Amino acid sequence: MWQWVRDQLYAGVVAAGYDDLNAAHVGLCPSQLADRRGITKQSVNDLLGYLEQHGYLLRVPDSVDGRARVIRLTPKGWRLQKTIYAEAASAQLRIEEILGPRRYAQLHSSLELLTEQLAGSLAVP
Repeated sequence: MWQWVRDQLYAGVVAAGYDDLNAAHVGLCPSQLADRRGITKQSVNDLLGYLEQHGYLLRVPDSVDGRARVIRLTPKGWRLQKTIYAEAASAQLRIEEILGPRRYAQLHSSLELLTEQLAGSLAVP
């Protein structure tokens, strides 16, 4: 199901005119992307560089830690984020239409419980 949602988000992003992106550019924060895809920090840096070159974000020096960089969305990046959120809402509505309100609420509740429990089991003691 998650892949279907990602596919819906990406299709909506492309349909909204963001055809200079691929699926790897949409949907995860950098650390999640690296962890979930098993890619290096360098690969994440390359993705961020691409998004910066295409006007979606800026990497600026952190005011507290001069070695670190902070990611800031540009107006184009904020429009993309708004598009992604709208597509996510559309995907949720489609799932609710398929399942019906009661079963959708059960699914939502179950996914929240799983997320809590799995996040707790991954925490370092």
